Amino acid sequence: MGFFESLVLGIVQGLTEFLPISSTAHLRIIPSLFGWADPGTAFSAVIQLGTMLSVVIYFWRDLIQIYGSLLSDVFKHKTLISKDAKLGFWILLGTIPICIVGILFKEPIESGMVRDLNIISFYLIFFGVMLLFSEIISRQNKAIEEINFWDVLLIGIAQSFALIPGVSRSAVTIFAGLLLGFKRTDAARFSFLLSVPAVFLSGVLEVFTLFSTVKSGTEEILILKSFVGLLFACVSGYLAIGFLLKYLQTHKTYVFVVYRIIIGILIIYLNFKGIIN
Repeated sequence: MGFFESLVLGIVQGLTEFLPISSTAHLRIIPSLFGWADPGTAFSAVIQLGTMLSVVIYFWRDLIQIYGSLLSDVFKHKTLISKDAKLGFWILLGTIPICIVGILFKEPIESGMVRDLNIISFYLIFFGVMLLFSEIISRQNKAIEEINFWDVLLIGIAQSFALIPGVSRSAVTIFAGLLLGFKRTDAARFSFLLSVPAVFLSGVLEVFTLFSTVKSGTEEILILKSFVGLLFACVSGYLAIGFLLKYLQTHKTYVFVVYRIIIGILIIYLNFKGIIN
């Protein structure tokens, strides 16, 4: 993989991590369209650290308030009195399911099977339809401050499905949030905040995986290429967060549903015709 490919994939990662259209799917599809090698799950997870950084930059005030309150209550032996401390606890609790699934199914997730373009296309279409379904039936009368244990557990379980390329972390967590009755922007905000611990843990783990498999003497080049991808993922991710939160204030997710279905059908067709592999 060259520096140009790293730059492009970084931009793709940042834009598609937060828009509900699946970053892992696009990191598999874009190289196939241009005849590049599949970057693999390790490189994808490393540049996801860039999107995690974009969340931290965008929500830095919220994160300081949330985790500052949580640590304050813990050290003072309080029972999570403030709403920010409770939210911090819910975020950490909601991260547990994806950690368990990621550890138990690490090998199948990183295998070529789940990265097959037809399987990816299926999940693009299926969860696009599920997102549409949640938009239709959702009451959208709950705020993020009203979140409870069962809400967090279900959204956390939903997030674990994002380990499958084509599902989309933001799509599946927003889908779960809408089904539970949360307002669209609140579901998206919690989705973004929930991504920080999971993306950080997976990214750090995959950094060691990636660098343990490279040939001696090529580490510096790999570091530079990964940094390029990470940097551009951070910038494009920051822009995507701002766009989506503003967009969802006045729009539903229908445009993303249509996009997922169209791109899913198109990839199945191109793969069937042998135009991409």
